[in-house]
Amino acid sequence: MVTMPPDPSLRSQLLIALQRPERAPSGSIRTLIEALEREQPADLDQQLDQLAGVWELRWSSGPRPERLLGPWAQSLQLLDPAQGRALNVLRLSGLDGLGQITASAAIERIGPRRLSVRFEQVGWSGPRLGGRRLDLLRSVRQSFPAWLDVTVLDQELRICRGNAGSLFALTRLPLELSAFPWPSGSG
Repeated sequence: MVTMPPDPSLRSQLLIALQRPERAPSGSIRTLIEALEREQPADLDQQLDQLAGVWELRWSSGPRPERLLGPWAQSLQLLDPAQGRALNVLRLSGLDGLGQITASAAIERIGPRRLSVRFEQVGWSGPRLGGRRLDLLRSVRQSFPAWLDVTVLDQELRICRGNAGSLFALTRLPLELSAFPWPSGSG
């Protein structure tokens, strides 16, 4: 069986649509995602290292907190599979010094496309004062197994499906994981 390479125009169309998802025609992003999932399926057995980095949520089929806060909010996901950790961050753009809302999790690859996710702490990570960072975090007791299927993955784009049925499109940011304060005890 001969496999065709992915259609670069399909991927390009999706990346362009994700730059301004609010302007994309209704249903077009989902249609592009579903076509790209068929053409460029992820394989974490081969691509696990590509997961590492800082990813910005650009579109979701479910509710997004930044929709409530407007364009001045940024929803990020930091993934460090080598250390088995992840960090979801919601922060106000341009106001990094005020802190951010975070949810830290332990992650583990459990299949060619699936990551298990076990949330550990949620809360507010604040600025450094007197050499200490102000954190108001609480431990999480996750009573259900959570997972995330990575369906498309390359150097710029990640498409995921969550255990609650949501579909996510994220783009990589040129930032280092070390640029973010990870809650103590994560990873």
